[in-house]
Amino acid sequence: MWRHTRLTDESADYLEAREELRLAELDLMRHREQVAAQRRALPQGPPVDDYVFIEGPADLDAGDTPLREVTLSELVTAPDRPLIVYHLMYGKLQTDPCPMCTLWIDGFNGIAHHISRNADFVIAAAADLPALRQHARNRGWHRLRLLSCGDSTFKYDLGSEDKDGGQDSTISVFTRDSDGRLRHFYSAHPRMADDIGERGIDLLAPVWHLLDLTPQGRGDWYPSLDY
Repeated sequence: MWRHTRLTDESADYLEAREELRLAELDLMRHREQVAAQRRALPQGPPVDDYVFIEGPADLDAGDTPLREVTLSELVTAPDRPLIVYHLMYGKLQTDPCPMCTLWIDGFNGIAHHISRNADFVIAAAADLPALRQHARNRGWHRLRLLSCGDSTFKYDLGSEDKDGGQDSTISVFTRDSDGRLRHFYSAHPRMADDIGERGIDLLAPVWHLLDLTPQGRGDWYPSLDY
């Protein structure tokens, strides 16, 4: 039997159950890889508009430095580089930053320099840029490119905003053809079905996976902005 530890006092029942779990985890890993391959094999996505975003200076503390417009096409730095956009729930009807989105982005800030080796990555929100940047300062986000898109239909068209301005979190991936045409490749939302409202992008945050390793699991714990 494959040994998961070098401990010698585990009961026979524990060892049997642990082996069953190992095999289940192996099946899950293989299935995740199959799903990832199926995602990569998606047909060519539809063309999208060259949405306009508002961006500030790279220095989060640059104060009154003028803001500038940047287009979606300008966010893609090379034809062979995908663009990943995380839609932060902040702005319009979402008057405070979403704690769950903030948890996700806290993690993204730590790995953004790794992602940049393979893809372009930005955070987009409907909030005004000064408010978005203040939230970033509060959280210590120093590796992320932050964009405001509240004056465009970007979030609405991608399904992370409703007609009344209600916000949702979403992850979207775009590509750019060699002729410069932008295409939508993939988007995922927390809601996967009527009975699954908040699990659709769990794979993007390690917090849940660490908690799932414990006897208590994730339970009904929910993140907060003030701990």
